[in-house]
Amino acid sequence: MSDAHHRKKQPALVRQQLLTVAAELAGRQGMAFLTLDAVAGASGVSKGGLLHHFPSKTALLDALFDSLLVRFDEAIEQAMRSDPVPHGRFSRGYLRAVAGLRDRPEETSDWAHVTMALLTEPHLRERWRAWVRERSDEYVGTDSSPNAEIVRFAADGLWLADLLGSHDLDGPARQALFDALVELTMK
Repeated sequence: MSDAHHRKKQPALVRQQLLTVAAELAGRQGMAFLTLDAVAGASGVSKGGLLHHFPSKTALLDALFDSLLVRFDEAIEQAMRSDPVPHGRFSRGYLRAVAGLRDRPEETSDWAHVTMALLTEPHLRERWRAWVRERSDEYVGTDSSPNAEIVRFAADGLWLADLLGSHDLDGPARQALFDALVELTMK
């Protein structure tokens, strides 16, 4: 009998390993090269084992997107918990979560490739739109001002600039931008 027959099954760990490998492959080679065969081969899981967890590339992308959204939501919630001012709290949490991605290179890489997939995968775009709508509805009471919306759009611009490395905005200039955006949420 092979070792596979003696190993204890740990589906949650295998699923997470597959997601980690998928994110790494997307990061190294881009989303176009993210295939089920490549993920199975790089993870050491049989293609049948991969298909047990993710029956299609779409299911794999959805799961990868879900895992990133969970981490993003957690970062926003953490920022909101430490913010004593209710007005604009979600927008400041969103800004802090976005600005903080740059300090977490593993997430920046994951988000970079999923963000590019958002441009080409209509169902992922719709899922992102749904996430934005849900948060807008949830925080309409505190974050519906035009300034809060401006801050969220500016945060998206900062996010894209960080992902692309398109702007040299470091140190005092970045802090001044961040502070100005936080100030806008207070009005």
